[in-house]
Amino acid sequence: MRQPIVSVLGHVDHGKTSILDRIRGTSVVSREAGAITQHIGATEVPLDAIYDICGPLVIERNFTVPGLLFIDTPGHHSFASLRSRGGALADLAVLVIDITEGFKPQTIESINVLKRHKTPFIIAANKIDRIDGWIPYEGEPFLSTLKKQNTQVQNRLNELLYRLTGLFYERGFSADRYDRVSDFRKNLAIVPVSAKTGEGIPDLMLILVGLAQRFLEERLESNDDAPGEGTVIEVKDEKGMGSTIDAIIYRGRMERGDTIAVVAPDGVRTTRIRALLKPKAMDEIRDPRERFDSVKTVTAAAGIKISAPNLDGVIAGSPLYVVSPKTKEMLTEMLEQNREMSIETSEEGILVRADAIGSIEGIAFEAKEMDIPIRHAAVRNINKRDIIEAASQENPLYRAIFAFNVSILPDAKELLKEHDVRIIEGNIIYKLIEDYLDWAEEKKNAVDKDVRAEMIFPGKVLFMPDHTFRINKPAIVGMRVLAGRIRTGQRLIRKDGRAVGHIKSIRAGEESVKEAVQGSEVAVAIEGATVGRQMSEGDELYVDIPGGDAKKLSEGNYLNADEMQVLEELKAIKRKEDKFWGM
Repeated sequence: MRQPIVSVLGHVDHGKTSILDRIRGTSVVSREAGAITQHIGATEVPLDAIYDICGPLVIERNFTVPGLLFIDTPGHHSFASLRSRGGALADLAVLVIDITEGFKPQTIESINVLKRHKTPFIIAANKIDRIDGWIPYEGEPFLSTLKKQNTQVQNRLNELLYRLTGLFYERGFSADRYDRVSDFRKNLAIVPVSAKTGEGIPDLMLILVGLAQRFLEERLESNDDAPGEGTVIEVKDEKGMGSTIDAIIYRGRMERGDTIAVVAPDGVRTTRIRALLKPKAMDEIRDPRERFDSVKTVTAAAGIKISAPNLDGVIAGSPLYVVSPKTKEMLTEMLEQNREMSIETSEEGILVRADAIGSIEGIAFEAKEMDIPIRHAAVRNINKRDIIEAASQENPLYRAIFAFNVSILPDAKELLKEHDVRIIEGNIIYKLIEDYLDWAEEKKNAVDKDVRAEMIFPGKVLFMPDHTFRINKPAIVGMRVLAGRIRTGQRLIRKDGRAVGHIKSIRAGEESVKEAVQGSEVAVAIEGATVGRQMSEGDELYVDIPGGDAKKLSEGNYLNADEMQVLEELKAIKRKEDKFWGM
């Protein structure tokens, strides 16, 4: 038997990587940006290590499964494609749920992924140590530590488990605590655990190995002599090696010097393996503590880093195959259908530069949710051409580059001094999006301020009853700004289009101001107007706008809803005399 592939899924911060850290004896989660998984990871846990973790639970048990290969998938919702990729690869899965929180958005999404790929799974109900009154017993099996808790704590745990089984029932699943399950093919097993204290982890490992041994024997035939087949999970630039791919080999064997077929946006490529780099047992392909072992041969199932020429741009999530002259034509045809990179691009938009295609997919998903268009995305550092391309964007809000875990090359830094381009750097995707939105808001306000200084914007005012302070030379009256704004120097007109006069000054209380915005009540001095002739108390007046400014305002994205309404009213007034006004 080959070792089964076990995908670990669940909501962000529910403890997926922490559980694997407990199993491995590592601290990958502390090295992840923001303590959130940003890439798919893979860890091989050999059978000897499983025996050590399970301790007395495996006395007199004999397993033939060689170990478990865990895939750790990001929980943040922008990583939907990565989770789906992990779910498709898996023979088994562990769905991690914070027992104190229950279902969250990515919990539901993960369940849908597992249902879609018909992947059998168990539930790790994590964070039992957070139950009020829980007394931890480091590394003990669940049933052992449960007996040592008082009745109130046990009752609280049962309440939380009952709530969890109810949530699964609503989604068409029968679930129960693992020790109460008699048929694992019909019922989901819930294993209460604590990644922090290690309680329940022995039970979790025992259930996984037992299920693989009992139900997946036929699926886990090794096929060591068959040509290797796998799935690309990440594409990365590694110092001294150039572009490499992290892959899960799920069938057959692969050797140094083999020719492999991979998929890129420009079509199927073949290349020859220079090196096969394998993390040590109990280490992590995404963030290893020790150097990789260079191996000559790898057999399924395994997480492996492949170094070979011409791997830049290979599409993450696509299959890869060891090829021979006999199979090349057939495999090329098969792989052609995987050519399209799964992100949308636009003629206008920001640029994205990242360390892996999986990162780009996550950024693209999140950007689409926030209506941020992407013009171009690539796995590489930011260079001089990127600055020039970003600077050429007509919309100033798109003169930005996302730099996710990549560097800015020296020539790009120099050119950046000459161009109004913003580089948003970071290694947490949702924070990258937040930083961009903050910058875009500031940029929009600055652009709007510049535009408003150059153009006359809509404004509508009410000449308030009983607020005539002087009849003429100039007329001074009290006005409420109903929408938009008014500024000194602007002309006012009536609803019939006739001119009233121009604003000489505006006073707010004792202070003289240049403009008044919606909701303000101010005293306005109007040159050329006489109360009772050009205007009367109760009149609604409009700022007179040149037709060219009205056209620009209509075409641009400068006005809020109230300002747009005032502009439409002004168009109706003006087009009684000039039907093409503002067009």
